[in-house]
Amino acid sequence: MIRCPDCAAELDVDEDEVEEGEILSCPECEAEMEVTQTHPVHVNVISDDEVEEEDEEGEEDLPEDDDDDDDDLEDEDEEEDEE
Repeated sequence: MIRCPDCAAELDVDEDEVEEGEILSCPECEAEMEVTQTHPVHVNVISDDEVEEEDEEGEEDLPEDDDDDDDDLEDEDEEEDEE
C-alpha cells in the first residue's frame, strides 16, 4: 500500500506495476510524487515551492541597479568641464 507523504491518503496504485521515476498524483491533496524506489515502493513529493525558491535565490545574486548610469554621465560632464 502506497500512502501520500503529505496527507497520508492511500494511493490506488498497483505496487508491482510502478516504475522508478514515474510521477504519481494524490487524489486527496493533489500533491505530485516521484517513485524513487520500487521494492518496496518509496515516493518523494515534488514541490513547486522548491523550484520557486531556487528562482528567487538566483534573482538575489543579480546586482541591483542603483542608477549607476547617472554616475557615468556625471563623470563625462566633469571631463568635458576640465577641457
